[in-house]
Amino acid sequence: MSVRAEFSLPLEGRVAAQPTGGVASMAATFRSDAAPERAHPTPARSVPTLPSRGREDAAHAYAAAASVPDPEVPCVTIADLGILRSVEIENGVAVARVTPTYSGCPAVLAIELAVEAALREAGFEARVERVVSPPWTTDWITEEGRERLRAYGIAPPAKASNSVRALFGETDVACPKCGSHETSRVAEFGSTACKALYRCESCKEPFDYFKCI
Repeated sequence: MSVRAEFSLPLEGRVAAQPTGGVASMAATFRSDAAPERAHPTPARSVPTLPSRGREDAAHAYAAAASVPDPEVPCVTIADLGILRSVEIENGVAVARVTPTYSGCPAVLAIELAVEAALREAGFEARVERVVSPPWTTDWITEEGRERLRAYGIAPPAKASNSVRALFGETDVACPKCGSHETSRVAEFGSTACKALYRCESCKEPFDYFKCI
């Protein structure tokens, strides 16, 4: 029997195993609203009824995977960042699908191994699959994730992933410490490749800005 329990950001053109027909085939889909409507419109939601045990297993597996922190920015989880695309229960195996923030991210393997370990620790046989289409965007960072970044001292990205100026043209970045918009870019790259280094002209504090992608 295959029980498909999916917790996912809206995907367009997502390649994933679909439940086969028959009395023994059941599926439940749990979705997040973190994905941008402009880039990937949210499809109609449908949550078929599952036995309580199936729902409990699905929720347990997702919670385990979603609790994994980002190794480069530990103040947020992979769910906060929108990296965790879905968790499916297939024939008793928890299958997690993740998307790297960008293809050359050095933390991808560490994230995949951490997700697999979290699922196994939660009592599941586990498999992690990498999904690269559609590509990740900073628009998928949740509102809670943005607040956690700001509290950690990292300016969160603006929701503008479809802008031609998104990656290198940001001009209005608010200081995460004092909120001032009187800031200037010091370097295109900060502590990691996905962040730029800025300085606040009001409080004089340097800070990282999570670049819009």
